[in-house]
Amino acid sequence: MQVAVDSLTFRAAALFRARWLDALAICVLALIAAIAAVTFRDYGLGWDDYTQSQYGDLLMSLYSSGFADKRALSFVNVYMYGGGFDLLAALTAKVLPFGLFATRRLVGAAVGLIGLFVTWRLGRRLGGRLAGLASLLLLASCPLYYGHMFINCKDGPFAAVMAVTLLGMVRAFDEYPRATPATVALCGAGIGLAIGSRILGGFAVVDVVLALVFILVARSRQRALKPALAECGSFLGPFIPGAILAYLVMGLVWPWSVLSPLNPIRAAAYFSHDFEKPWRELFDGRLIPITQMPRSYVPTLFALTVPELMLALGICAIAGGIVAVAQYNRDTVGRRAALVAVTLAAILPLLVTIVARPYLYNGIRHLLFVLPPFAVLGGLAAAWIARRLQAYGPTAIAAGSLAFVAGIASPVVDMVRLHPYEYTDYNHIVGGVRGAQTHFMLDYWGLSLTQASQRLLAYIADHRLTPVNGKWTVAVCGPHPPVAVALGPQFSTTWNPKGADFAMQLGVFYCAKLDAPLLFEIVRDGVAYARVYDIRGRSIASLLTVPGIDKTHY
Repeated sequence: MQVAVDSLTFRAAALFRARWLDALAICVLALIAAIAAVTFRDYGLGWDDYTQSQYGDLLMSLYSSGFADKRALSFVNVYMYGGGFDLLAALTAKVLPFGLFATRRLVGAAVGLIGLFVTWRLGRRLGGRLAGLASLLLLASCPLYYGHMFINCKDGPFAAVMAVTLLGMVRAFDEYPRATPATVALCGAGIGLAIGSRILGGFAVVDVVLALVFILVARSRQRALKPALAECGSFLGPFIPGAILAYLVMGLVWPWSVLSPLNPIRAAAYFSHDFEKPWRELFDGRLIPITQMPRSYVPTLFALTVPELMLALGICAIAGGIVAVAQYNRDTVGRRAALVAVTLAAILPLLVTIVARPYLYNGIRHLLFVLPPFAVLGGLAAAWIARRLQAYGPTAIAAGSLAFVAGIASPVVDMVRLHPYEYTDYNHIVGGVRGAQTHFMLDYWGLSLTQASQRLLAYIADHRLTPVNGKWTVAVCGPHPPVAVALGPQFSTTWNPKGADFAMQLGVFYCAKLDAPLLFEIVRDGVAYARVYDIRGRSIASLLTVPGIDKTHY
């Protein structure tokens, strides 16, 4: 009997090391790529797409003109961001036949897939094949990450390049005290892309410094401070060319940053406070100025928008990781430093945001970059639990596997129901989007106006309507460029409903429900994301529910 149990335990352990786990991970990536290829045109435009696409064109003109055309270096305020994604999308649109905005969606999906691939490799490197697969599945089934990778040209790519940077850091610490040239190059390119995408890429540098401090403390205990410092200096020496590479890459994707040594600091100060006229946003059922959001904003939204399984496993891994890092083992100081780096990447930005209270709005999209390391921690926890279940036999392993699959399937079902508005999903703690609609922002990106525009075109064609003055006027409460792009030149958009033919309203707190015939709604899971009204011949005073709201934002 004992022999049979030992045999089953051995087979279970071999299962966790089996190569088919890698094959399954590759199949998952291929499936997501296929879905993205079929669905990328479904995603509408949002507030920033038009301006960001112009930035990409200006960057392309900057380089193609031999730096004679310098408009990109002072364009609106986006020159304080890196424009690597916008430049890549503009170049890709010259080759692919889909048009600029559809190409931007496709390129976003491709960059998001890179983030998924890197997350898989991170989990695999730290915890083995099973941890890698679990990390990939957790991130791929996270609606916040999946939805933003199509639509968000700043935070989505930034999350992917921060994951690349983290992989370089983990490799470097795993190879301590001497990193290979490939690892140095990966770290340099990753940090350059990260800071060149958003100034928040500086978090990667902080993670490195704190992980090195951990190594110094651990090695000083094992040997002495002086040899530990010498060893650390020897480790850092090869990274000097890596730092040069990082600066060059940063300058390539963010040319404004290298015009003056202080420009990155200026950008950090600008985006931390007072960078725009403040407005109010819905949080926890209240309208709160974005300058006065409570410290509960980030932890609340993180707890309500991250899938329950990923949330639970990630929190367990953070607690377990602290214990593992504290354990004394002279042979694994580099591996423990790598775990420190991943844990810091997942929680440090959240803690800093809670303490510093910068401008907070649009949910936690600015913190998407913590999701890949959080998924890796969740994958490590899942693999640890699976190994513990071995002691209880195949039935326990099967039960644990079914629970994991169910936890993954739940947000995937939500994404299917909400498509193409996956990014608006809330987990079951708050009751999904139905439970969240009166308490939190849903379609803050305004994606549903593209679908509403397409429906309006179909309605006009079906009813064979013609404009009185040769051109339709649509009053829009929400971003206007997406509507103008979707409707075409026969339409004009305005904030003023007086004399307009139709009104298009986002289903958010600041857009009023009008006293006019409702033509149709864009609905997901029982929630109206957008409404279109026929207001011909009607007197509508305003599209807004909030007097004096700044229309440059809403």
